[in-house]
Amino acid sequence: MGTRSRISIQLSDDSILSVYCHWDGYPEFNGVKLLEHFNSYEKASELIDGGDISCLWTNAGWNNETLPVTAPLYYSSRGEDCPPRYDVSAKTYLANGEEYAYLFANGEWVCYNLKDGINQANIPVPVAA
Repeated sequence: MGTRSRISIQLSDDSILSVYCHWDGYPEFNGVKLLEHFNSYEKASELIDGGDISCLWTNAGWNNETLPVTAPLYYSSRGEDCPPRYDVSAKTYLANGEEYAYLFANGEWVCYNLKDGINQANIPVPVAA
């Protein structure tokens, strides 16, 4: 079973552009990989531009073949059209049912633990390696 997450960037008008990620959404994996490989606005934007993701960091393909590089495994690589989603605010962005949400804003990643739904306890926590 996947640990679902949503990965996003905050735009200049405070709206959010995000993608769904099915596997390994917990901070010990996705949080670390975001810090290691997508640690600037440009890199985070490029990640989001690819659309929804099966796994953020893998070298396994859709048929369990070994790929020549380790990178995100996008649903578009098997022909699906899953573009980024636009939300007008962080509140609507966080109300989607994933277990974790990652937001790149003000030059850093923050993680929201949403396993129990949105509530006052959903205080953003900087992602740490």
